[in-house]
This record gives sequence, C-alpha cells and structure tokens, in this order.
Amino acid sequence: KSILVSCPQENVSTKFLAPYTTFCRIHQKSITCLDISSGGGLGVSTSTDGTMKIWQAANGEIRRLLEGHVYDVNCCRFFPSGLVVLSGGMDAQLKIWSAEDASCAVTFKGHKGGILDTAIVDRGRNVLSCSRDGTARLWDCGKSACLGVIADCGSPVNGIAVGAADNSLNLGTPEKAPSK
Repeated sequence: KSILVSCPQENVSTKFLAPYTTFCRIHQKSITCLDISSGGGLGVSTSTDGTMKIWQAANGEIRRLLEGHVYDVNCCRFFPSGLVVLSGGMDAQLKIWSAEDASCAVTFKGHKGGILDTAIVDRGRNVLSCSRDGTARLWDCGKSACLGVIADCGSPVNGIAVGAADNSLNLGTPEKAPSK
C-alpha cells in the first residue's frame, strides 16, 4: 500500500502512497497543493475548486473541510506533529489550523498580495511565507507576530524552502531560481 524510503544516518524518511490511491473523490477540480502528515495517516490538499480538505491517506476518506480563506488557497503543509496545518491563500492570509477539529487557531496578516508558498522552521515555532507582493516573511507562531520581512524582490516570490541542517532560507523568483 505504500513504500517507505529512509536514510537512518541522516534521520530522513519519506513515505510514498500506493499508486491506486485516487483523489477524484476528494476535489472536483485540479489539486494546487498536497501534503502528507509525518506519520503518513493523513493528507491535506487544496484545489482550484476553492476548498482545503484533510483526508485519510489510505483510502481518501474526507475527515475535515477547512474553511476560512476568502479566495483560493494556494498552499498547505502539515506541521511536524501531524496535528496542525499551515495554509496560505490569495486573500494574503496565512492560517494555522487544527487537523483534529478544523478550527483556525491563528491568522497572520501582513502580505499585500496572495501567498504563494509556505515553509515551517524546525518543529514549527516559526513559519515562513512568500507572496505575489515580492516579499517573504518570518512569523512567530506563539506570539502571532511577524518577526521580519525580506523586502521587495521586485517580482513575486513563488517558492520558499528551509534547509534541514542549518535552517537556511531559499527563495525563488521568476528572475532567479533558488540556489542549490
């Protein structure tokens, strides 16, 4: 039903779902983002149908509908615990959700354009977002506050990644791909 690929020396593992798992029962339109919880039991996805859903990874059974973004939701990501979800949308809002009861615990506001990608720093004390407004922001989850802004890059920041070993930050814009 799944394949687990791991490298114990690096303390890294990835679980791939069985190929027969289908998502047509979860969303009616194209999936824009998808993530699997660290334990592999749950999935979260967003779609061009304007929905964000949490579902059982084994069979696609929908567990929760997460509602609260005004427009399309572009990105979703589980926190390492697998109990919390981070999402960013075209409404320029970054939200933290409970995967257990679908409640929105925190809404971060500060971007002036749609959020295009997110990243979780370490275990989730801080999160990152990047936006069509040309900025990336670092947020403190506990204080619900913006800790810093990487100023206007001159074009949308489409992607963001955090290095596992040193928490280095990588941004991608149309003019410059993230460094390797």
